[in-house]
Amino acid sequence: MHLSQLDYQWFQTINQLAERFPAMNPLMAFFAVNLDYLFYLGVAVYWMVRSPDNRRMVVNTLISAAVALGTNSIIGAIYHRDRPFVAHQVIQLVNHETSASFPSNHAAAAFAVAVSIWLWRRKGGTVWIVLAALIGFSRIWSGIHYPIDIVGGAIIGGLIAVVIGRLMRWQRLKWLSEALIRNYELIEHKVWKP
Repeated sequence: MHLSQLDYQWFQTINQLAERFPAMNPLMAFFAVNLDYLFYLGVAVYWMVRSPDNRRMVVNTLISAAVALGTNSIIGAIYHRDRPFVAHQVIQLVNHETSASFPSNHAAAAFAVAVSIWLWRRKGGTVWIVLAALIGFSRIWSGIHYPIDIVGGAIIGGLIAVVIGRLMRWQRLKWLSEALIRNYELIEHKVWKP
């Protein structure tokens, strides 16, 4: 059996859960579209706590997410895969544009953030990884991604988070993180000083 056939079978199995458990559909549709906002809020809260480690973690997280999304854009421009609702009859819970399905931007960004946090805070990071997986699962359930799209995005986001995390701890690049934080704090002090 070809990987694309297996991927479609996995997709059908998950997507048909929408028919078997319709009471879950509003929740899954909400997660598919809105759960990523919890990631934005979480990163903002970590930043506002103002500990030096939190600020370094947030800088690494934002760089990782930006690089992951940039990588996805390049891959999507080179290889276009139609979304499931374009190629097949599916149970589609949310409207979505017909942009490239592979790799998933939501999965890449969510896993970049989750793995970045996990590298700094194992317990908290594990919760973020579970939430990232829930985003991916809900997007398959909702009919807008294949499983391989989610796995591909998760691998891209996770690997980039690990690489950026290591690079930013390397002494020759550590200055970048410190400079970004220092400049932000100077601006913050000027704006908010009494």
